Amino acid sequence: MGDEAGTERRSRAASGESRREEAAGPAADPGRRVTDGAQAGPLPDFCSSRIALRVFIVVNIAALLGAGLLATGLVETWWSLGRIILIVEPTLILSMVALCPVRRLLAGADLGLQWLAGVGIPALIAAMASAIVAPNLHPAMFVSEMAFWVAARAAFAAAVAAAIIEWLRLRTKALQPAQAEGRLQALQARIRPHFLFNSLNTVLGLMRSDVRQAERILENLSDLFRVFMRDSRELIPLDEEVLLCKEYLSIEQLRMAERLQVQWRIEDMPGNALLPSLLLQPLIENAVHHGIETRSTPGEIAIAIGTTGGLVRVDISNPVPELANERSGNQMALSNVRERLRLTFDVEGQLDTSVENGQFRVTVLFPYRKERRQRDGRSNFNSHR
Repeated sequence: MGDEAGTERRSRAASGESRREEAAGPAADPGRRVTDGAQAGPLPDFCSSRIALRVFIVVNIAALLGAGLLATGLVETWWSLGRIILIVEPTLILSMVALCPVRRLLAGADLGLQWLAGVGIPALIAAMASAIVAPNLHPAMFVSEMAFWVAARAAFAAAVAAAIIEWLRLRTKALQPAQAEGRLQALQARIRPHFLFNSLNTVLGLMRSDVRQAERILENLSDLFRVFMRDSRELIPLDEEVLLCKEYLSIEQLRMAERLQVQWRIEDMPGNALLPSLLLQPLIENAVHHGIETRSTPGEIAIAIGTTGGLVRVDISNPVPELANERSGNQMALSNVRERLRLTFDVEGQLDTSVENGQFRVTVLFPYRKERRQRDGRSNFNSHR
């Protein structure tokens, strides 16, 4: 009898594993990917107005200081500043405009090529601007002297561009010291005890009526906890994060039945975009906890993922909580995710909220950094709804 019972349990476990692989597809295999390219390229995102404005202010302050150092009086300072601006402003603006699409085109390319573009484009634009204004500023120059004058300014523009790129890179790195990593680990390890207890109670309730369904819940729980224990510094593909969110929602839907309705719009989702592990799952858990669990009537959570202007955009909406005191806990969870975005993406990561027509909406934006290597192709998440 013992052998038969053991055989039956092993058979049931094997069938459960088979069903799980069929339902989840290749994305359920934890070893299906090797992400060897979480490191971001050196080029800043000049498509971001915040980064562009920051660079614009710094360069113009440096130009003003340079004009003051080169001049001996106030009047001469303004004349010197005017001559500098004739070259600096066109070079600065055109370089940021050009590097905005170039950064996207070179995403995942060799770092040396990205650095070459980052310093070469400003140098080329500075050379063109200098060549245009040189005859007017120095009409008595010989051709050889003018060529040297233009080359010197192109070299200076390349050096300034390299300094700005390195400054922004070091600034991003400085936002993640050991203390910040500790906070990140703590934020990522968070899981509400009520979710664990409710899931276990759901499993206990299904043990007699639907053993296979109980096994699937336990498998989903094991996947969730495996991710909770993952190193918070790791960046994972977006489609893996979405699969984790679907596993979480499948557990909650079993517990809440028709009270929880979910709509996915991920046809245009860039599944190879990299993001911190467990960035979206807490937002969806938050939507369930505050928008659905407090309601006595059915409610819908809508999740839409796509791209806009070189950024990945995630919209999560849920009914406004019926109880006013639920909003404080809601804002605390949102501030945690907002901090993780800032620590990982600096000003390029954003989280905004809005309330409209009885719906609470969370919008997440982060840069589209592609996974460099995949062991196999993306799974079809539309079939996983």
